[in-house]
Amino acid sequence: MTERTITSGKRKRAVARAVLTSGSGKIRINLKDYKTRQLFDRLKIEEPLKIAEAVLGKIDFDVAIDVKGGGEKGQIEAARLALARALVKVSDSKKLAEAFQEYDRNLMVADVRRKEMYKPGDSKARSKRQKSFR
Repeated sequence: MTERTITSGKRKRAVARAVLTSGSGKIRINLKDYKTRQLFDRLKIEEPLKIAEAVLGKIDFDVAIDVKGGGEKGQIEAARLALARALVKVSDSKKLAEAFQEYDRNLMVADVRRKEMYKPGDSKARSKRQKSFR
């Protein structure tokens, strides 16, 4: 692989862009190595890598992921989605896509749920005004 591959992933308000280039297997999120993250965040990022290694074998490329917006966990989920999509795009493997789909659907398909809008005259999206019994 000589050229670079670009994919994206979204989760809530977070948007991630993953750029794959040939290299030695380094993964950086917002210019920092992903191994500096908290344990569970690191494990979330490693999930697509472990599945890809099991299906494809050795992984020999570098990944630079830029994430903007959202919170910390939303950014991790968005980065994870972008990474998984990039792995499938580069390998062009149906078997890898099926393995991701079987493990966790959110590795291939973005979660499109959003916050529900406020309703006119109410204080929250779902809460109703209480009636007074007089």
